[in-house]
Amino acid sequence: MTPAAQARPMGLPHAVFLQRVADEPATSPEVRLGQGAFLALRFVDLLAPDREPPAPDVFRYQWAATERYCNELLGEGTEAAHLAGIVRATGEAHRGNDVRALAPALLAYALYLEQDAHFDEAEDVLLTLIRVGGARLAASDATAGWMRVGRVRRLQTDFESAQAAYSEAGRIAAEAGDHQSVLLSRVGRCNVIFFQGNLPEAERAWRGLLADAGAGTYRNVMAQAEHGLGNVLYRRGQIHDGAPHLWRAYELYEEESNKLRALNDLGVLLLALGDADGAERALNHVVARDRKGENAANALVELMHCMSYRRDRLGFERWRGRCEEQMAEMPANIRADFRLKVGIGLARFGNFRKADAELRGALEIASAHSLHELAFRVERINNGLRDWESLAECERITVAEPIVRTEALREVSASLATLVEV
Repeated sequence: MTPAAQARPMGLPHAVFLQRVADEPATSPEVRLGQGAFLALRFVDLLAPDREPPAPDVFRYQWAATERYCNELLGEGTEAAHLAGIVRATGEAHRGNDVRALAPALLAYALYLEQDAHFDEAEDVLLTLIRVGGARLAASDATAGWMRVGRVRRLQTDFESAQAAYSEAGRIAAEAGDHQSVLLSRVGRCNVIFFQGNLPEAERAWRGLLADAGAGTYRNVMAQAEHGLGNVLYRRGQIHDGAPHLWRAYELYEEESNKLRALNDLGVLLLALGDADGAERALNHVVARDRKGENAANALVELMHCMSYRRDRLGFERWRGRCEEQMAEMPANIRADFRLKVGIGLARFGNFRKADAELRGALEIASAHSLHELAFRVERINNGLRDWESLAECERITVAEPIVRTEALREVSASLATLVEV
């Protein structure tokens, strides 16, 4: 394992869960669940290979105490059920002398935390699985663990550590002869390159991955490569070339959440082409089928952006309010994009002073989280804001010039219309 992939230095193990007490009243369910997570993971630590095996009486005592506390939380919803499952899995792993029993419960809990935007906590759970399981884990579980570590680190914009985690996942998969997982680790690395803002290298990486995945008929990897390539072409200004890739990604994906991500990005691209009707059809399809998480947050931001493009002030404020309701749960890249598009909208409605403040806020978020490509776009637009003498000039900066519709674009528009009518 490379040093960069290892856990970052910490004090008290799992103290990140106790941080909830600083954010919530001491008696709130969130704090009690955080304390339960701390206890459950300390219980898991008893099985770590670098410590003496606990005496049977000690293990039984800690098991009973942890189980009792977690059972008292069972009325608090999904997270409590995850904690109870971790306690049961730890008991089973000890009884059967097989730490592989821990993997399903810990991976599921980490995914729950990630989807709830508790990225530090999700990383702690994943690194606990990797540290406690060590070489005893199945290669598939170790690979999955490092892949999820890479993702949560990317979402926290810790790009160097994310690359290291994806590389570790690829190394383990290669040793196990799991070629599909090797390709998936490359998907992770391509995403990191993209979010770092190195678009030419990202395009080369996605094209290479698409070719390798197609040679082996790995449908899911092909879908992700088409998706990534469509987005990077959009960011490079080759918008008409990006749309067919995003539609192919939508068709190749099998999971609904992934299909909606591709459709969301297609909506963004269509608006950049000036096709507000097509963009809204795609984005409303996403909002109708996904109420929470990144897909929903992205679609809400883009629908707000569509309203400002149409000069619909009431629609703009309505969608802006929906976005603000989810601000606390948005990852940094979506928060920065939201502030950017609020700023663009306010400029379109002639409120340049407030627009400037929103764009500066977007730049602060992007800079603080090393979102270089996004920071560059914000700076370019904010610099142009001071020179805008009319809303027409604003449009030339924020929306692409209309282009001649290619046959591929007409096919995408026709397919999208059929999809939404179903």
